[in-house]
Amino acid sequence: MQRTVAPSMLSADFGHLDRDTRMIDRSAAEWVHIDVMDGVFVPNISFGFPVLKAIRRATAKFLDVHLMIVEPEKYVARFVEAGADLVTFHLEAAADPAECIARIRRAGAKVGLSIKPATPVEALRRWLPEVDLVLVMSVEPGFGGQSFIEGSIAKIRELRAMAREMGLGTIIEVDGGISAANARAVYDAGAEVLVAGSAVFKAADPEAEIRRILGA
Repeated sequence: MQRTVAPSMLSADFGHLDRDTRMIDRSAAEWVHIDVMDGVFVPNISFGFPVLKAIRRATAKFLDVHLMIVEPEKYVARFVEAGADLVTFHLEAAADPAECIARIRRAGAKVGLSIKPATPVEALRRWLPEVDLVLVMSVEPGFGGQSFIEGSIAKIRELRAMAREMGLGTIIEVDGGISAANARAVYDAGAEVLVAGSAVFKAADPEAEIRRILGA
């Protein structure tokens, strides 16, 4: 499987967002991960449309937008307009996942669906044929810098087996506590895209850390 690292801008220096985005643009990372939090679905607030537009201007890389917000169907098209290539919303947050998926498709972006650590993989079965990607949260959403939940490895394996059983090439992305130390196990379980925040931006050499995660 192809390996991709998506550095999370949530861990970047907000005072030097342009500098940090351009660093990712130079690096071996192919995606830029943007966490959007509303203070309702999760207890923090992060980026909105103006920041996404600024990041879009600073990089040509694939913009991976993860919505941790209530009523995502109201906003998904605007995030695509602001520059998102992929919009991922939470199954737990959407009153009508089908409508949310349809709005993202109509806006011209790829569709992702995410689940919290406590949500079973089986909850995805109905929606798996309708989306391009599933984002498995390996920490509780809402805060950076948390430790990887080891039980996530079993969830990734279960999800990959379900996708194969259904004849689907679903991309599996994993977010939370990722580093070069655990990247190999996560890739081996069936994931292709690893979101790394603190491990990248707190490293002495972020670009070298990205290469280490890719090569784990």
